Amino acid sequence: MKLRRQLLRALGYCAAVGFCIVLLVFVVGVTWIGFDVKTQCQQAQSEYGGDCVEALLGVVQDEHRGFRVRNYAIWALGQLGDGRAQPVLADMYTGVIPPREPLDKGISQYELRKAVDLTGGGTNILALFWRHGVGAAQ
Repeated sequence: MKLRRQLLRALGYCAAVGFCIVLLVFVVGVTWIGFDVKTQCQQAQSEYGGDCVEALLGVVQDEHRGFRVRNYAIWALGQLGDGRAQPVLADMYTGVIPPREPLDKGISQYELRKAVDLTGGGTNILALFWRHGVGAAQ
């Protein structure tokens, strides 16, 4: 009986520690995403002006920019989920996603598909935790 209680207590501690680790990873991940989106917005706004969405659309449409930069801007627009970006992103989406897509060789159809979904009303649960600090009006 005493051994069983000790085992249950040890399992309880392990479960609590495991939960704390998962929670920490979640918080760090969500914070990192929010920070990356905010950084993308600030860089785009310094070059293209306007609010975050307008500036990121400027990056995406600038054919003189490298594909990797444009793909990161597409990702950031998807994370923001602003419907103003949806028509531009939808026009770029071909619907053909190759099995392997290097981010610096062309516009990523995979990222475009995700961004089109998110800007068209798709749900991004993680954005609820960071979106208040980054927005279209910033």
